[in-house]
Amino acid sequence: MNPLMLAIRRRPDLWKEDTFLRHYPQGPFGQTESIMLRFPEKVEGLTEEQIEAYKQNQLAGHDQYEAVDYPAYAVLHEARPLVMNLMARVQGERLGRVMINKVAAGGRIFAHADTPEQTRYYTRFHIVLHGLPGAVLKAGDEEINMNTGDVFWFDNKQVHEVINNSRDDRVSMVVDIRTAR
Repeated sequence: MNPLMLAIRRRPDLWKEDTFLRHYPQGPFGQTESIMLRFPEKVEGLTEEQIEAYKQNQLAGHDQYEAVDYPAYAVLHEARPLVMNLMARVQGERLGRVMINKVAAGGRIFAHADTPEQTRYYTRFHIVLHGLPGAVLKAGDEEINMNTGDVFWFDNKQVHEVINNSRDDRVSMVVDIRTAR
């Protein structure tokens, strides 16, 4: 087992620290637990109009591209070398969201496409920390098994979903990086 997964197993409380994605209204992540390592500062109490402006990165005083380190990033120091090595490998210019998502055996992330403004700015990568055959990512017309150790670019502007038909949790670190493209 890799050092980051061992660290996560030693700190199961981190799955419960931030439920933003799991409880996002009408969101696809109801069956997902997340550990936020980097994420934009959350803005609460917005009207529907303000939420739409935020999604388009047009809400005054807020830059949705600016992700900040969350406390779990300092706790799970084993994540930093993976993230920084990936940044170097793809010649990243800016680091965005970094989160670890767990989908339990039999669970799923429901079909969705990510916010267009976010997908235009950042390139999304996955580092599969734990995945067995049957943990499947579907995007557009493609389908892949998410197996432990896989690292791949992912076109998150396409409608996509995760179905975990394996016998164990699928744990993947999502890393958004601004690249020169």
